[in-house]
Amino acid sequence: MSRSKLLDAGHGRLSAVERSHIAFIERSLRPGALDRALRFGQRHVGATWIHLSTRRLLHVFGTEHLPAFDPEQSYLLVANHRSFFDLYTITTFLVRRGLRHRLLFPVRSEFFYDRWLGFLVNGAMSFFAMYPPVFRERERLALNVVSLDVLAELLRGGGFFAGMHPEGTRNRGRDPYALLPAQRGVGRLAHGARVTVIPAFVNGLGNDLVEQVRGGLSGRGTPIGLVFGEPVPLDDLYGQRGSQRVHREIAERCLDAVAALGEVERGARAQQFR
Repeated sequence: MSRSKLLDAGHGRLSAVERSHIAFIERSLRPGALDRALRFGQRHVGATWIHLSTRRLLHVFGTEHLPAFDPEQSYLLVANHRSFFDLYTITTFLVRRGLRHRLLFPVRSEFFYDRWLGFLVNGAMSFFAMYPPVFRERERLALNVVSLDVLAELLRGGGFFAGMHPEGTRNRGRDPYALLPAQRGVGRLAHGARVTVIPAFVNGLGNDLVEQVRGGLSGRGTPIGLVFGEPVPLDDLYGQRGSQRVHREIAERCLDAVAALGEVERGARAQQFR
């Protein structure tokens, strides 16, 4: 990543704040002291406080399906999206089990990239895991293709662990097991990166950080169910030329795997996670 494809594609369409934020994170993705510092922060600082905030509520199933993570390879996690904290809780569990990869989660550009406060939140809360930006404005939607392709290139190089939601956006419906339709973005990313895709389903997290931490520390919050599944079988689709059809099929296969894990979590919750 000697030259920023995202900054080049966004010439004239990105604000000064957005360009500064993207440039900083892309510089940190190169091997060196900054990359090592952020990896350390993600593993030892971020993962520690999240673990302390969830360990008394967390019930985990399906760990036998997890691969032996090779630090030279990259991986993609796909999960449902109910809370702002879904991917952080899932990857914290994996980090505690020895995952040493740099974490990256695509995030909406609003707030996290177009304001300096978003830059500070990204650094303080995730050690800049929230990358690349995803744009919602119609006139900038084409930049999302570039963002996904940049992330796929990073994954192909090894040493990264990305998390993405096949639903594309946070599901605000009342039923946590009724997932939104699959979006092609995760299919494009997986097909471009050709990495192992790990499905997970998580339920029980809220969206109020203070309340979530308080409930986790006291042990009186809502129980959190987390289920991992076997890697999604995608070799047949990886062998085909990339197209909207192939990307959609990958996305739907990922979402189906997540939905099946939701039924496992539903059954475990009904049995009060015994």
